[in-house]
Amino acid sequence: MSDYTDFDHFGLDQRIVDAVKEMGYTTPTPIQSKAIPIVMQGKDVMGAAQTGTGKTAGFALPIIQRLLPHANTSMSPARHAVRALVLAPTRELADQVAENVKKYIAKTPLKCATVYGGVDMDPQTQALRAGVEIIVATPGRLLDHLQMKNTSLSQVQMVVLDEADRMLDMGFLPDISRILNLLPKERQSLMFSATFSEEIKRLAANFLRDPQLLEVARRNATAELIRQDVIKLHDSEKTDALLTLLKSGGHDGGPIKQVLVFVNAKIECRRLARQLQKAGVNADAIHGDKTQDERMKALDGFKKGEIEVLVATDVAARGLDIVDLPFVINYDVPFNAEDYVHRIGRTGRAGATGVAIMLMTGADERGVQAIERLIKQQFTPTTLEMERSGRVDRADRPAERGRGDRGGRDRGDRAERPPRGERTERDAGRSYQPAAQPVDDFFSKPYQPNDAAVKAENEAAASNAAATSKAEPRSRVAALLGGSKR
Repeated sequence: MSDYTDFDHFGLDQRIVDAVKEMGYTTPTPIQSKAIPIVMQGKDVMGAAQTGTGKTAGFALPIIQRLLPHANTSMSPARHAVRALVLAPTRELADQVAENVKKYIAKTPLKCATVYGGVDMDPQTQALRAGVEIIVATPGRLLDHLQMKNTSLSQVQMVVLDEADRMLDMGFLPDISRILNLLPKERQSLMFSATFSEEIKRLAANFLRDPQLLEVARRNATAELIRQDVIKLHDSEKTDALLTLLKSGGHDGGPIKQVLVFVNAKIECRRLARQLQKAGVNADAIHGDKTQDERMKALDGFKKGEIEVLVATDVAARGLDIVDLPFVINYDVPFNAEDYVHRIGRTGRAGATGVAIMLMTGADERGVQAIERLIKQQFTPTTLEMERSGRVDRADRPAERGRGDRGGRDRGDRAERPPRGERTERDAGRSYQPAAQPVDDFFSKPYQPNDAAVKAENEAAASNAAATSKAEPRSRVAALLGGSKR
């Protein structure tokens, strides 16, 4: 296959080439060099490449080229039928892809709409009903619009599953199947991702027709420009280690000014961001419980440098394209080894260098081994000299602990306590000793009833029996029935 040194040699329309050059791109990446010619031929493709290598342009540019014959300036929605559909697993990725597509088509009459949940449907509805040729969507919200008949997929010619492994591996398959059943049988299908397991390949065989597999690097490999470090420590030291790295883990021992910190749980995400803020770090959190507006605001502030540390769950592992992001820290080892590839792929993008640091505890050994098997690399864990941050605030304790957190004292607290021998002697000196009390054998004797009390009790019982015998028998019956004898 020919090597393309610039975008002029693909046969793309000059308007597309000019738009790409205005974005600052001059030389195609390897995945773009391989994918663009094949997609322009109308063939199905499975594209595997390291994250951050330009997969979006690899499928978007040829799709736009194939749609140009349908481009027109008419205001009629009927003249702008949906002909290309891109499905993405997260809102952030859908927004990122749509942002790039809109830049690629800026000099053409083609229109693109973004559809995802967590925001008001009305603006999306208006855009869809006005007519668009390209839709970039998350599956759930797209199905909502289809049910409300805000758009139609009956004329779709090309469909793309971006980050296909996540789409198929995290419960999206039923929604994807429903959407694919609404598309014309004769269509071009594309799958692009950084990772492809054998299981994903089998699932893909159900809706790809004789696909061409494009791999520009070893499958599931990480970028060579990313330095990967692993720090082994105790679970209680993780926050102190993170603060130490933020303070002195940058170039030449300086502070880190922009870093993406990944955790596994939303609760841990909130807790860690709050702890960093209390330590004087300009930090924010992004996770699934935040509204889309809150998430986009945090991302925008992070991209602008207004937020130095962004703590995120895997909702941010895909779709984040941040220029010159120097550091990624895995505060938690990911549950799925594939997520490691996507997490660290937020740095070292577009030929830049990056650093990925992972904090590893004793409970993480299996997870780290799974990552090593996946990326076919061996880590050499190191240790870190760190400053102690002191006692964790009570509000941040057991109710909001992440995996492996046992809710005990912080190791920094234990280090300040005296040695065990001195502590035992001190505690013994302070322990409470009750005063000796005289023993009264009254409480150890068996119970003996008082004769006078027994005699009084017997006389009272006899008196009650006599009074009862003098009463009229029918009055007792009447009382039981709720009445009395008159």
